[in-house]
Amino acid sequence: MKIMISRGPAIGSTTLAMLVAAWLLFLTNHTFWTKISSVLSDQPICLALLGLMLFLLYFAVLLVFSAPYIIKPIYIFAIWVAAAASYFTDKFGIMVDRDMIQNVAQTNGAESSHLLTTNLAMHLLILGVLPTLAVLWVRIVHLPIWQKVRRNTVVIVGCLAVCAGVIAVNSRTFIPLWQHQRETTMSYLNPAMAFIGTIDYAQRQMRDINIVAGPYGRDAKQGPRIAASPKKMLTVIVVGETARAQNFSLNGYARDTNPELKARDVFAFQNVTSCGTATAVSLPCMFSHIGHDNYSRRAALSSENLVDVLQHAGLKVEWWENNTGPKSVADRIPTVTMSETGDNALCTNGECLDEILVKRLREHIADFKDNSVLVVHTMGSHGPAYFQRYEPGFEKFKPACQTPELSECSSAELVNAYDNSILYTDHILASIIDVLKEHSGEFASSIIYMSDHGESLGEDGVYLHGAPYAIAPDTQTHIPFIAWMSDDFATTNGLDTACIRGKAGDRFSHDNLFDTVLGMMDIQTSVYNRTLDAFASCRKPDQTASR
Repeated sequence: MKIMISRGPAIGSTTLAMLVAAWLLFLTNHTFWTKISSVLSDQPICLALLGLMLFLLYFAVLLVFSAPYIIKPIYIFAIWVAAAASYFTDKFGIMVDRDMIQNVAQTNGAESSHLLTTNLAMHLLILGVLPTLAVLWVRIVHLPIWQKVRRNTVVIVGCLAVCAGVIAVNSRTFIPLWQHQRETTMSYLNPAMAFIGTIDYAQRQMRDINIVAGPYGRDAKQGPRIAASPKKMLTVIVVGETARAQNFSLNGYARDTNPELKARDVFAFQNVTSCGTATAVSLPCMFSHIGHDNYSRRAALSSENLVDVLQHAGLKVEWWENNTGPKSVADRIPTVTMSETGDNALCTNGECLDEILVKRLREHIADFKDNSVLVVHTMGSHGPAYFQRYEPGFEKFKPACQTPELSECSSAELVNAYDNSILYTDHILASIIDVLKEHSGEFASSIIYMSDHGESLGEDGVYLHGAPYAIAPDTQTHIPFIAWMSDDFATTNGLDTACIRGKAGDRFSHDNLFDTVLGMMDIQTSVYNRTLDAFASCRKPDQTASR
C-alpha cells in the first residue's frame, strides 16, 4: 500500500524570508519591544521607523540564505534560537550576550537540567515547533540561480539603503540610543544578539585556545612569622555561589539567616563588590592579580594566579570542587571534584550538597602536613532550584518555592527558598570552622569566604544573574565577605582583631582577595601589594617591614 504525502502550498523564497523575519522580530521579542517602547514612548514615529529598519535588516539577512537546500535548515535554526532565547529573556530578564553564551557553554548537565521545565517546553512548542512545521510543510519556489542572485542582490542593497536613510534622518535619536542605551534596550534584540554573542564567543575561544599561563610571583617564599609558627598554618578559602550580601543577617538583613556564624564571632564586611555577575568571569578574576578594571579572560589565562603563587611559596594548595568547575584557575594544582567521589548519600544526579565539603575536610584534614591553603568551591545558592541547595532540616522559612519554575511561585515563596539556602551556607561555614577548631592542637587556622556574585530574585522583573556589569543591579554585585581566624593564627600574623572588626563598613571587592591571602599566609614576594591587603593596616608594622 502506497502512502501519499500531500505537498504544502507553494511559496516564493522571498515571501518566506519576509514571513520568518516578521515572526522572529515581532513574536519572539516581547522584552525588547517593551523596553524600546518605553524609551521611545514620546516618539511613536521613530519607534515605527525603528521597527521598519529592523524588519528590513532581518529580511535582508534571511534573504542571503534563501538558496535551495539551505533555506529551510537555516530558517528553522534561527526560529529555534529565537524561541529558546526569548524564553529566558522574557521569563528571567536575561540578556543573551557573549558572557551568557559563555555561561551556557561552561555549564554542566546537572545545572542545565534545572532549566528544562514544562513552561519552557510549552514555550518552545508554540514559538519553535509550530513555525518549524509550517516551514517544513510549504513548498518553496525558487527562481533560476542567476536570476535569483540578481534579484536578491537588488533587494538586499535596497533594504540596506533604506536602513541607512532611516538612520541618517533620525541620527539624533538612534545613535544616542545605540551609544548610551544599548545595554538596556538593543542588547535584548532576539535572535540577533544571540548570534552575535555566539560568534564573538567562538572567536575569543579560538584566539585564546593556545594561551599558556606565564610565570607570576615565582620569587614567593614563606615569611619569618609563618616559619616560626609552632603550628602548621591552614587557611580555607570558601568560594560562595550566588550569595548576595543583602540576605545575610550579619550584614543587617532582618531575618536571622546567620545564627551559627554569629555565634562563632566571625568578621563580616558589609560593603563588598564582585568582579563579575557570573562564575565564568568572577572566579578567574577574584583569584587573579589583574583586578576588575583591567580584567579580561585573555589576561587571566595569560598569567599564573593566587593559587600558583601560594604553591611557589612551598605551601600545600588544593582545590575541592562542588560546582561547575574551577574555570582554569586550578589548572596547575591538585583538584578533587565532589560529584566524582561516589558519595551517594550527599550526591544526586551529578550534584552534591555542600555538606560533602565538610565531610571531606573532617576525613582529610590530616593530609595537610605542611603550611597549607585549601580552596573549596561551593554549590551555595545556585538557582533556579534554590530548594535543592539545602537539606530538609534547614527549611526554616516557609512556604518555600519547590520548583525551578520561578513563575509558579510567589515572590515570598521564592525569597523563602533562597533564604533557606543562605541559612544552609551559614551552617556549612560554621561547620568548617568547627572542624578547624577540633584540630586546634595541630593548626593555626583561618577562613575567608567570598561569594562569586549575587542574585536577582525578581526585583524589577529580573531573575538569576549574569547581567552586563555596567547595568547589573546591586543584588548581583553586592556580595558577602566573611573571615574567621583562630587566636593563634591572629597572634602569629600580628593581627589586631579589634582593628579588623572595625573595618566592617570599609569598601572591599574581589580585587582584595589576592593580596589579603598572601598577607594572611605571610608570603613574601615582589608581587604583593600591601594597599590591597584588607588586613594590612591591622598588622603590626614589623610584620610588613620586610615586604
